[in-house]
Amino acid sequence: MSKIEDFLTKGEEQEIVEAIRQAELNTSGEIRVHLEKTAKGDATNRALEVFHFLKMDNTKLQNGVLIYVAVEDKTFVIYGDEGINNVIPKNFWDSTKDVIQAHFKKGHFKKGLIEGILKSGEQLRAHFPYLDSDTNELPNEISKG
Repeated sequence: MSKIEDFLTKGEEQEIVEAIRQAELNTSGEIRVHLEKTAKGDATNRALEVFHFLKMDNTKLQNGVLIYVAVEDKTFVIYGDEGINNVIPKNFWDSTKDVIQAHFKKGHFKKGLIEGILKSGEQLRAHFPYLDSDTNELPNEISKG
């Protein structure tokens, strides 16, 4: 699978967008998924570049979470902003990565992303509960590069 268009069907993409919407219902946190063919080097560095490019570092409470997937490289990174990283348990991103990876290894990409999104949403809700004054600061759509 070399094309990002082949990674998920349109229907699967919509299910992932819906999972993001559901995960963000009870939190001021923001979750994005970004897909691209290759990281062209270190995936963590590329995830950080994408995080900034998507302006995820501009959220009011620094509570954005990016799930970055380099399809051809068969790798992904979960990148959380400073606000969320300061309050979550130390092993949280590793345990979330393990959940996603277990599904990815079976070829269940949609299920892995949805479970990672919902798990991230639980932590965001615990530490950044939704307030009446909250607005959706970032789009929920999957970005592609």
